[in-house]
Amino acid sequence: MRRTGVLAKLAAWSAAESAQTFLGGFCVARSLDDGFLRGSPSTGLLWLAGAAAAILLGAPVVRGVFAQLPHLTEPLRDQLVRGSVVRALRTATATDTGGGVDATVVSRLTSQTEIARDSFAGLVLATRSFVFVAVGALVGLLSLAPQFLLVVLPPLVLGLAGFTASLRPMARAQHRYLDADEAVGRRAEITRTALRDTVACGAQEATAAQNRRAVDEAAAAQRALARWASVRTFSVATAGQLPVLLLLAAAPWLLRQGVTAGAVVGALTYVLQSLLPALHTLMTVLGAAGARLFVVLDRLTQPLPPPPALTAAPPDPRLTGRTGRTGRTAAALELRHVRAAYGPRARPILDALELTVEQGEHIAVVGPSGIGKSTLLHVAAGMFSPDRGDVRLFGRAIAACAPSELTALRVLIPQEAYVFTGTLRDNLRYLRPGADRSAVDGTVSALSLEPLVDRVGGLDRTLTPDALSLGERQLIALGRAHLAPAPLLLLDEATCHLDPVAEATAERALSARTGALVVVAHRLSSALRADRILVLDGTRAQYGTHEELLARSALYRDLVGHWNQGPG
Repeated sequence: MRRTGVLAKLAAWSAAESAQTFLGGFCVARSLDDGFLRGSPSTGLLWLAGAAAAILLGAPVVRGVFAQLPHLTEPLRDQLVRGSVVRALRTATATDTGGGVDATVVSRLTSQTEIARDSFAGLVLATRSFVFVAVGALVGLLSLAPQFLLVVLPPLVLGLAGFTASLRPMARAQHRYLDADEAVGRRAEITRTALRDTVACGAQEATAAQNRRAVDEAAAAQRALARWASVRTFSVATAGQLPVLLLLAAAPWLLRQGVTAGAVVGALTYVLQSLLPALHTLMTVLGAAGARLFVVLDRLTQPLPPPPALTAAPPDPRLTGRTGRTGRTAAALELRHVRAAYGPRARPILDALELTVEQGEHIAVVGPSGIGKSTLLHVAAGMFSPDRGDVRLFGRAIAACAPSELTALRVLIPQEAYVFTGTLRDNLRYLRPGADRSAVDGTVSALSLEPLVDRVGGLDRTLTPDALSLGERQLIALGRAHLAPAPLLLLDEATCHLDPVAEATAERALSARTGALVVVAHRLSSALRADRILVLDGTRAQYGTHEELLARSALYRDLVGHWNQGPG
């Protein structure tokens, strides 16, 4: 309905443009026939004043047209951007099916969508203007003398027909040029990234030859575009300039037919001041912007890759229930002699670290800022590969797990929680899209999210991420973790923006899930809720209960003292 209203307003402003066109030539003709040629300058001036008023009418018409144009072009651009983002994300996440990174995604999101929007706007303006100007001019010519149509219409139709016939090959040439242009960009990127290997292997000449072929193809495609531009120029001359020449050549015949001199001048006014500019604009836009729009839309509206397969089912019990190397049920997380450093010569963040987290266990990780707590969780999640050591999830080496398998086994919730524009229900089901209503309601109840649900207007109300507090974002992320099927949850200070009551509620709910919970503790109360505590102290680590660590870890005693003196 909104689009219909926009089109109706655009048509109304365009009808005013037809009236303006009609008045321009008609007033000029009347000023001569009824005024100056009859010896009545005052009458002639009055008719010219009418023509001037028609010209001044063009300003509000143009303003009205441009006011409606964004309502047509911006939805197109938004739709193309959404499609490009979805395509890029699906391509990037299709690792299991051989998908790769879409190298043209930046071009699609920026230049190609802008080309589509600008070209579409130009087509709307040019087509609308030509149609309504032509209507006004042809009606004016008919009102002055029907013979004018016999002179003007044949070359006009001939030029338009020739130009229309060239549109398809011109679009193919434009498509070829865009392909060649992207090929040059890809060759430049390949050359840049592989420059060292190219020089080392002595492949400079072969690489240069490939680059030259890509550049030559782009140049040939651009020359083809130039040839079709010459066809466009010839068509413009046939449709726009030939009617003027024919009018001048046919003037004696027209006068013998009883056509007045003022009518001839009015007809020339219609052709020179109205038809020719509108026709030239239409052909220019169709020849350039129209071809670009055809090609870009063909690229941007290609069928989307299928979405990656997401499972809402719990993890395979053969993984979570399998036995380890000792014959017992495999631990949820095992780190054996793990060493991790950010660089071959950098000081290790973790060194010879030993850690076992049994299924059903709740572990807290504590230590000074920058000591390696986040690094430990990234290693456990398979997001950071250690230099040495063995990391296992439920008895399976993490290095051998496919990305989809890691997703099914563990969830890492960082400190900065991500919330997307969508309903609260969809945000909570982000890691388990198939979760039913009862599962979502259970998560809301377990984490006491009812106040948040009420504040945002319900589970099915669309969220505005910027309107949420940091604590509310963390609650949503924790709700995702609670609803996720993965049995191992890793919280990297994911409760730091919550008050102590909300933090305790969330941790108890997450600990009650089937599986294991590892938390980087933000408060002493969080550490006290854990079954065991891991204290990181440089490259050393101590592991035990609260009472055991108080007895043997000076760092832990200092941390407890710091917590007891602080506000939390």
